Amino acid sequence: MKTATAFLAIVATGTLTVAVTSLPANGSPISADDVIPGILADDPATTPQPPAPTTPPPADGTFRSGPSQAPACSGVTITTAQDAAQVVEDAPAGTTFCFTGGWHRISETIRPKANQVLASDKGAVLTGSVRLTKWSANNGDWVTTGALPPAYAKTGQCEDNTANLCYLAEQLFLDSKHLTRVATLDKVAPGTFYADYAANAIYLGSNPAGHAVEMSKTPTAIESSATGVTVRGLTIEHFATPPQGGAVVLGLGWKVIANDIRWNHAVGAMLVNADGAVLERNHIHSNGQLGVGQYSTLKGTISANEVSYNNTDGFWIADWESGGIKTTWSSGGWVTGNLIQYNRGVGLWSDAYDDGRTFNSNQILDNVADGIRYEIGRNGVIEDNVISDNGFGTGRGSGTSLWDGGGINVNTSSNVQVRDNVVANNVNGISIQSRTRGSGPWGTNVLRDIVVSGNKVTMRGGTTATGMVQNAGAVIPAGEVTLNGNTYILDSLAAERFQKAGQRYTAQQWRQAGQDTSSAFTIGKAILDDATGVLTRVR
Repeated sequence: MKTATAFLAIVATGTLTVAVTSLPANGSPISADDVIPGILADDPATTPQPPAPTTPPPADGTFRSGPSQAPACSGVTITTAQDAAQVVEDAPAGTTFCFTGGWHRISETIRPKANQVLASDKGAVLTGSVRLTKWSANNGDWVTTGALPPAYAKTGQCEDNTANLCYLAEQLFLDSKHLTRVATLDKVAPGTFYADYAANAIYLGSNPAGHAVEMSKTPTAIESSATGVTVRGLTIEHFATPPQGGAVVLGLGWKVIANDIRWNHAVGAMLVNADGAVLERNHIHSNGQLGVGQYSTLKGTISANEVSYNNTDGFWIADWESGGIKTTWSSGGWVTGNLIQYNRGVGLWSDAYDDGRTFNSNQILDNVADGIRYEIGRNGVIEDNVISDNGFGTGRGSGTSLWDGGGINVNTSSNVQVRDNVVANNVNGISIQSRTRGSGPWGTNVLRDIVVSGNKVTMRGGTTATGMVQNAGAVIPAGEVTLNGNTYILDSLAAERFQKAGQRYTAQQWRQAGQDTSSAFTIGKAILDDATGVLTRVR
């Protein structure tokens, strides 16, 4: 029996180091539960050495995004007194526009021409809201009329699918603070509002006297079919974007760089048929549904953005386009070097016929659903990400089984490489799901050729696990999922932290079942240093 204890540090460079020191006189020897002979990290000679990942972005306040990162602007000035959409319309292709500081009220979508630049280095705010000033007292509340549009059809799926408030796009802000919408007049209280579309009346629970009350109204800030447009250095807020619609909609070859995109009803930024577009160094936060969306785009790049605190308006957390970043029907391209945190939904989600997508070097923290979900896609690479503390939602459809997801969730996809990620303290580690999902452009949607290697996965407590689940109509053929060369940090080697088709396994049993035969299993507690990306295991 060993009479020493081990300290294991798993660092961003992929180096696995072990220092062994003698126990104090009153120390306890390592028990048999600490060791699986031949593969445990206590023996450096048998520990797999994965390739060194790229260091992900920090989450310690040093991450830099937003208008402070924009360069100086030189061009045609647009003041707050001018109609920005008209000024842009009247100018030729290739013009650079410099917005002055202050609030620019955008009552009509700005539609730039080819190679135009919309920019500011003066703190310009483009707002889609209107001021509400004519309030009357009403039985303890305050009411204004005439500001709402006619009632419109419901789209989207809400967390509360009884009240179904999330599809209503007109948000209210009191001194720029987002107010909570309630379903009926009797629920109005300070900090809330009720919109009666049939009566065209808005009821406010806070006294508006001496305060600025704003209602989001214009659906979209910037969108056009022109190519090569640049948008930089702007704050874009309070647009009444419909579900799945973006406040900024990128097109072919666009560059949207160093903006603050916030407090819009649905999606902050959308890439739509935006081949070769770049979304970079933006701070995209507090949007009502989703931070970033991408659809039908070839080789788009989403990089070095902070995407945080999105889904403020109650869209369905577990399974409907809410949270950080979601891409669909797109080929090639990268989501790389982003800080994706505190979103009420999936952190980073590829869904429905993405092909050849690479998600790498992102830091994905504290999102309510999966950290990364790769669903009904193919030829994906998920590598060098730090994924921590995701998936602990308790709302409709949330749960703790492998069916509910984990730090990384690969769902009914083919040829996906999951490698060299740090996956720590999520609801589950890595969940591989095979579901009956019908057919699409590539034929029947199936789970095939999944390789999970070089990852460092911490699973401690509760029901957390790594492994595979399948339903009766989507049985996984032998050899189609391979896990090897990973490092697992567990609460106990006797804990059943691995699963396959409903059966649970300890680490030893998992090896005997043919999975992770060259992986390292150890026990301890993993502590993630957000600033450095270092994952440290201590006894």
